[in-house]
Amino acid sequence: MARPKKLKQTSKNIECNGFVPLVPVCLEQIFLDLEELEALKLKDFQGLEQKQAAQKMAISQPTFHRLITSARKKIADALVNAKEIKIRNV
Repeated sequence: MARPKKLKQTSKNIECNGFVPLVPVCLEQIFLDLEELEALKLKDFQGLEQKQAAQKMAISQPTFHRLITSARKKIADALVNAKEIKIRNV
């Protein structure tokens, strides 16, 4: 049985809900969860340490690490393979 999903704290003010590459036809999409976007924002954009970022999101450091790793992999896939990025609030 799967473990229940814990509510993570995220800022609710996102400016957009996705990005589209400049290619004639974008066949595939990548779905980035709001929590993954928040992890990217805190770690890569604001430059916080993992421990600080995890505290801001009210999650453990290992959970934060899983979120940031997943988000970076999705972003890299979208950039390398010209996939559309959609942000979803799970």
